This record gives sequence, C-alpha cells and structure tokens, in this order.
Amino acid sequence: MFLKFPYVVLRAQMKEKIIHTSSELFLNLGFKSVTMDDIANALGISKKTIYVHFPNKTKLVEAVTFHLFDTICTGIDEISDKAPNPIEELYAIKLFVMHHLKNEKASPQYQLKKYYPQIHKQLNLKQFEKMHSSVEDSLRHGVETGLFRDSIDIDFISRMYFMGMTGIKDSVFFPPELFQMEYLTESYLEYHLRAIVTDKGMAILNNFINKSN
Repeated sequence: MFLKFPYVVLRAQMKEKIIHTSSELFLNLGFKSVTMDDIANALGISKKTIYVHFPNKTKLVEAVTFHLFDTICTGIDEISDKAPNPIEELYAIKLFVMHHLKNEKASPQYQLKKYYPQIHKQLNLKQFEKMHSSVEDSLRHGVETGLFRDSIDIDFISRMYFMGMTGIKDSVFFPPELFQMEYLTESYLEYHLRAIVTDKGMAILNNFINKSN
C-alpha cells in the first residue's frame, strides 16, 4: 500500500504534464498539425507512455480541451469576484481568455470543429452555459449599478454576446490575414458595451479605453 501511493501520485503528475505540454503545442501549432510523436519528443518520453494515459489522440484532445475550459472558468469566476465594475470585468475576462488561448493564433476553435466535431459540439454547449450565466450576472450587476440601461433584455443580450464572440472566430468571414483575433475581440466588446451602457456607463467605458490606449 505504501509503495502504491507514490506510484499513483507519479502517474497523476505524468498525466498532468502530458496535458499541459499538449495544450501548449495544440494552441501554438493547431490540433491537426501536432502528432503524438511531437508531444512525446517535447516531453522527452516515449509514445507508449502517452498511450498509458490516453488510448488515442482524440482522447488526449478531449482531455486538453476540457482541462483548458475548466481552467478558464475558474479564472473567470475569480475576475468576476474582484472586478470594480461590469465594464472592466468584461475587458479583464477578454484579456485572460486571450492569454490562455495564446491569442488563438492557430485557430483552435476552427480546427477543433473541423477535425474533432463531437468534442467541439460538447465544448460549445459548455461554453454557452458558462458564458450565458456569467454575462447574465454581469448585465444584472450593470443594470443595478446604473451602468447599463434598465430596459435591456438580459437573456437576449447574453445570448447575442455569445453568438457574436463565437462568430468572430469564424475564419471564413473574418480571415486571419485581414483581422487579428485581438482586434476582433476588442472591437466586438466595445461594440457590445456601447449598445447597452447608460451615460454613466459610457463615461467609465471611454475613460477605460483612453487609459488603455
């Protein structure tokens, strides 16, 4: 029993290392481009070691995808708890997500949808549930503090925000050679906020944008 415990810990640590290294490679180079050999070489281990933890690449992609999702959700919750107002909260969340997704330079969402459609479908539903709930809370807080108009339809706006943030990641309509992801998310966030803020909210938004530039 005493010998078994360290083995279990080491096994868990190796699995975590595989997920972490795979995340870096997938986000930088793309889900399709990275092979199991690439991951094994980056870790300095054999492919057999990876297969002990993940029977195939699809299972590894799934584990990486949902690990990233959980990490981002935890970060979003922490930001929401500490943000001074809903406007700065949304900007902080945007920066946090972009950082964790490496500014999406390898178009991970697009590749996931194309090559791993089932995983993408599951992730998309989870993302919607999380963002819908988070944005609804943010919108209510904004209305209560007089930053957002009290006439807005909170459920509708939160769904539209999700659709917009998802839509700008479609490289067919927003080709990366014309639009950088950072520009798209920044522009869409400002577009979203300007549509719902009060005069009080507009003053905070303009001041925040001016300080950031």
